[in-house]
Amino acid sequence: MQLQDRYLRPGTLQLGAPPPLSVYVHLPWCLKKCPYCDFNSHALRAGEGEALPESRYLDAVRADLEASLPLVWGRSVHSVFIGGGTPSLFSPEGIARLISDLRLLLPLQPGCEITLEANPGTFERDRFRAFRAAGVTRLSIGVQSFDDDKLRALGRVHDGAQARAAVAEAADCFDTFNLDLMYALPGQDLDGLRRDLDTALSFAPPHLSLYHLTLEPNTEFARRPPRLPDDDLAAEMLDEVVARTGAAGMERYEVSAYARPGHRCTHNLNYWQFGDYLGLGAGAHGKLSFPHRVMRQVKWREPAAYMREALAGNATSNEEEVGRKALPFEFMLNLLRLREGFEPMLFTERTGLPPSAIAGGVEEALARGLLEQVEGPAGRRWRPTAKGFDFLSDLQELFL
Repeated sequence: MQLQDRYLRPGTLQLGAPPPLSVYVHLPWCLKKCPYCDFNSHALRAGEGEALPESRYLDAVRADLEASLPLVWGRSVHSVFIGGGTPSLFSPEGIARLISDLRLLLPLQPGCEITLEANPGTFERDRFRAFRAAGVTRLSIGVQSFDDDKLRALGRVHDGAQARAAVAEAADCFDTFNLDLMYALPGQDLDGLRRDLDTALSFAPPHLSLYHLTLEPNTEFARRPPRLPDDDLAAEMLDEVVARTGAAGMERYEVSAYARPGHRCTHNLNYWQFGDYLGLGAGAHGKLSFPHRVMRQVKWREPAAYMREALAGNATSNEEEVGRKALPFEFMLNLLRLREGFEPMLFTERTGLPPSAIAGGVEEALARGLLEQVEGPAGRRWRPTAKGFDFLSDLQELFL
């Protein structure tokens, strides 16, 4: 079926100019599958002689991108995020090749943010500097904790010393970087969290992502749950996180994201503002807007199948149009994560629907004190209250 027939045919939505476009590239391999991880990641069986198929996989990603170009003709790219798995398993030369292909085939905006996820277990001195030379502008380091006991409980392949060395190297190589940390870990108490925060903040990171450990379905932790802090202690931990990051000059601009001025993550902001993103790589998801519809795509999940199909020109395993009834919830699911909220017209711009489509949910959220209306330079804005942030799931469910 031709592009005109599949995506540009008439429909009931009336979208205006397309939103900002990002690119997500998934590199699916890691050294070891963590027991809490439900991402599309695949452990390399190095002991069985399995080698990282770097060159063939990058060939497949380029073929995937070439086949996707008609979907994004004329649109410039605001950000690139290379995630996984553990993308830092790829060589700096491989990452340079990937970024070069993206620059060759897509119009990246000047100053385009290019983030690479890296784990301390793959850290070697000067490796991060080589990624910077390859074109990466922002590093996101999966530290999770600096405590050796907690790292073992999480199944991580690095220890606290490696984590501290990796963060120090990132601070030396990059103008902006992110640390991923978790709290409410098995056996963690409030003092243990404070020690992790002390260590993290001692590096003056421009950005922190702090996540409550959750037991996701189809993970080892779901099958054999560890003993985690109770809800009251976890709430105390979150209060401590908010207080300590605020005292360090970091703003909580999203439920789990804290940044110094000028260091918010452009790529994640585009997700949360219901922007578009082209997904490349095994299992990658994408969302693309057209004049009369919003489409979601998923690429083949298993790496061998992805490489085979992408190289044959068939990287997409399935796609679907987001229905009118689903759009309000999908929009609010993302926008309500942001401390600053949104202006009503953004809803119409990104969904093609009138503000009346969410009016009932907004009215109830205002009445329950989960949402507040404020006036700003650009006019009316709705944003979560402190209570709305604490009970975000309850707030989001009002728009189902």
